[in-house]
Amino acid sequence: MPQARPTTVTQLAEALIACPSVTPAAGLVFDCLESQLAPLGFAVHRFHAGEAPDGPVENLFALRAGPPGSRHFAFAGHVDVVPPGEGWTSAPFTPEIRSVPGANLLYGRGAVDMKGAIAAMVAAASRVPPEAGTLSFIITGDEEGPARFGTVALIDHMRTRGAIPDLCLVGEPTSVARLGDMMKIGRRGSLNVWLSVEGKEGHVAYPHLADNPLPRLVAMLAELSALELDGGTDWFQASNLELTDLAVGNPATNVIPPRAAARLSIRFNDRHTGAALAQRVSEIAARHGGSARPVISGEAFLTPPGAFSALVAAAVEAETGLVPEASTTGGTSDARFLKDLCPVIEFGLCNATMHKRDEAVAVEDLDALARIYERIARAALAGD
Repeated sequence: MPQARPTTVTQLAEALIACPSVTPAAGLVFDCLESQLAPLGFAVHRFHAGEAPDGPVENLFALRAGPPGSRHFAFAGHVDVVPPGEGWTSAPFTPEIRSVPGANLLYGRGAVDMKGAIAAMVAAASRVPPEAGTLSFIITGDEEGPARFGTVALIDHMRTRGAIPDLCLVGEPTSVARLGDMMKIGRRGSLNVWLSVEGKEGHVAYPHLADNPLPRLVAMLAELSALELDGGTDWFQASNLELTDLAVGNPATNVIPPRAAARLSIRFNDRHTGAALAQRVSEIAARHGGSARPVISGEAFLTPPGAFSALVAAAVEAETGLVPEASTTGGTSDARFLKDLCPVIEFGLCNATMHKRDEAVAVEDLDALARIYERIARAALAGD
């Protein structure tokens, strides 16, 4: 007999978790999500973008049009997950509910980041009538990976269709100690730089016949590490530069190496741009006889506190009794791309177990999140 279509938030989450979807996700998990959205009246568009090695990436844009001229609210997220790793107490892609003191927990990779949130979005959408306005889902299979052909390609797809939302909510796990204690109104930008210094190999006893690149690399890294980029802003913590790798690869004890390399990462606030920081690092590298290869993963952005953040906070408080802290902390998310479409805020589940073994979410939190998302969607479509 065919299985009944999942209807509760927990059932929706279980169905998504049961689809292995290590990044980049494709196929089965999108089949599952489409089967959840289509019966709700959403026109589901799936497409692939990019080429190997980072692609092709599968993406999904689902739209349920409201009355002509109505407002458009978008839910956004990803169905890809990080590899589960070893040491789980249950199979990571076999969802399991266990009772612990004070709660029932749903275990499985993606329970928190972020299939549980997507399930809550679907449940919320099922409770918002079409006449309330236009709803859409912006879902990628490549957020946990390079993110080159995921949300960026979805944005191009939406622009081509003229389907630009008025507001967008990303379901990243933003809560810390309790569901509702934090939302993200911005994120710092991210820049990675690969550094290298070329030299000339030779015997350590005859240094005049060689050119040791290490002293120049060490001097370069000392100058970079000493940089104080800023002291923070009203909404952002100070930008920071961290050395993340140092490589020479010299197996010999009596040979001056021909080259040396390093890598650094900068998380920066809205006082900087990725391009300006990349140029600054490149100039320092060149001054020490080296070269730099910068890769900008995303720019800093801020959705200034206002009507949208107040709307989200009111929905959270109504269901949890908490007023969420408006924060810009943490890593990057696809909100860094979506902010080019419309105002965007992130709100979701507690993040304590994301990317860890035995990732789990409280069933009660899933239900509460669906109610919060419903309130947010209704208020956003009403223009409240």
